[in-house]
Amino acid sequence: MKVLARMSLRSKVILGVVLYIALLVALAVIFGNHGQNTAYQPQNEFKLDDWVSIKLGSVDLSLNKAVLYLFLATVLTVVSMVWIARRMQARPNKVQTAVEVVYGLMHDNISGPNNIEPTMSAKWFPFIGALFLFIWFSNMLGYIPLPVNTEETFNVFGLHIPAFQIYAATANISVTLALTLMVWFSYQFEGIRAKGFVGYIKSWLPAGLDNVPVRYVMIPFIFGIEVISQFVRIVSLSVRLFANILAGHLLILFMGGGLVVLLGLAALGAVTLPIAIVFFLFEVVLIATLQAFIFATLTAIYLGGAVAESH
Repeated sequence: MKVLARMSLRSKVILGVVLYIALLVALAVIFGNHGQNTAYQPQNEFKLDDWVSIKLGSVDLSLNKAVLYLFLATVLTVVSMVWIARRMQARPNKVQTAVEVVYGLMHDNISGPNNIEPTMSAKWFPFIGALFLFIWFSNMLGYIPLPVNTEETFNVFGLHIPAFQIYAATANISVTLALTLMVWFSYQFEGIRAKGFVGYIKSWLPAGLDNVPVRYVMIPFIFGIEVISQFVRIVSLSVRLFANILAGHLLILFMGGGLVVLLGLAALGAVTLPIAIVFFLFEVVLIATLQAFIFATLTAIYLGGAVAESH
């Protein structure tokens, strides 16, 4: 200990790295390499097997783990707010204080005057707030292991229980696309209701084009770009949420053991497991909330922009 105390910080870091590498070498010698595992298919972690098959013609309403996660997120969104609303106190407890902080985030930041005008905010805040909470709960549930892996089971008193795994409904493009289309049609409807169809379409063009000498050339060009941007919003809004959550889960999957299983190299776990823990904490603490915040904020901006006087 006295020797370590006299060592410089640089020397301690070098010593730690050397010891860590020596540990990896020792683990590799002890456990060896069992060869590549071709039976393990990481993509199956995101495969949706039907639990209950329900098909009405060409419409597939089958129940699977994605439906379960969506149901849990819906229940948490509704029940938590109703339960807390009925227990509001003059002297808030810790739960109420936390809820008031979240409410302030949704009301003042997401639905604030910088994103949407007060009249529209009062009308659409319940939708925007519910959307934020639903996505946040969906994201957070994705980091809680639940017994939903039907490909692997474990035996409990003769019952074959599905293995635990992490899965997020928002890591499915169908879910994020459905949320996006709901937002897209909502702000298009508001824009048409506020300005009329022709007036709303005209609002896509910037003011002052009538004074531009080459306006007959510029108007079709700019209008075409705006039409494309309207549809690009569907892609950007849905893919941003889907890609971030999916990428996070893939990183956790591979670093948490998937790479070790694929390569058959047990010693690699000493390197990948700490990285997996860092990724897990980063996703839970930052990404889950940030993606819900971005989605809800863009929803408020699109709703506000649809009824704004100028483009």
